[in-house]
Amino acid sequence: MNFSISQQNNHYISVFFIAILLLLSGCATTPKGEESISDPKDPLESINRPFWTFTWEYTDKYVTKPASQAYVDYVNEDLRGGMYNMALNLNEPSAIINSLLQLEFSDAAKSTGRFLLNSTIGLLGFFDPASDFGWARKQEEFGEVLGKYGVGDGPYIVVPALGPSSVREEVGDYVDKYYWPLAVIDFWPNLLRLSIVGLEQRAALSSQEQLINESVDSYEFLKNAYFQNMRYKVYDGNPPIEVNEAEEAELDSYLDELDELDELDELDDIEE
Repeated sequence: MNFSISQQNNHYISVFFIAILLLLSGCATTPKGEESISDPKDPLESINRPFWTFTWEYTDKYVTKPASQAYVDYVNEDLRGGMYNMALNLNEPSAIINSLLQLEFSDAAKSTGRFLLNSTIGLLGFFDPASDFGWARKQEEFGEVLGKYGVGDGPYIVVPALGPSSVREEVGDYVDKYYWPLAVIDFWPNLLRLSIVGLEQRAALSSQEQLINESVDSYEFLKNAYFQNMRYKVYDGNPPIEVNEAEEAELDSYLDELDELDELDELDDIEE
């Protein structure tokens, strides 16, 4: 889960910070024999935590959240919904291609129908008549394609002011922006599109804000939620059950010890 669970960010800023993070991680590597990394998915934790504090305690508190609240309070709800639909409609072509790459032909067909119908009858996506036909929006990102074919998330990263992400997601977002029509949209219209998506997604986050604030460690809470969400998306809502072999072995050993104790108790009872 990103700051926005389905993140569409300023990719150049993201790539810049990823490069800086990787450079700093090389400088901050602990020598052999010293404390090892507690979470293999988060080798940059010492850098990510300050970035998260900056993002949540300052950028979000004083900029993103107030802007989102003002947007929700002062912009007509129908107009907001229409603009959000238009912004998301531009992602449909990328969803078509990414669905095809995953051999999800039914989803690709639905996304094609959605884009054609909403772009014409729906007035460039302002309205969503495709949903009336049961063609629900299903955004597929290139990062999910990579995950489907076994590419791991890579290191967890927090991009300042933008929120949680991972190397795989940022690579996927970088590829997605080269699909038509996103590749031909000028800077300012694209900035408007990203702003609308960001404001709406921050507004949606308000229902989960209390969970973040009341968590013992908001950084760990959001990181775990992020990876769970990414896994959920890669497996289309049906992730396989993971079995921790080490924990299973420990549990089996514990149960064996209990069985041995029960046998000893039975022998003691017989002797008595």
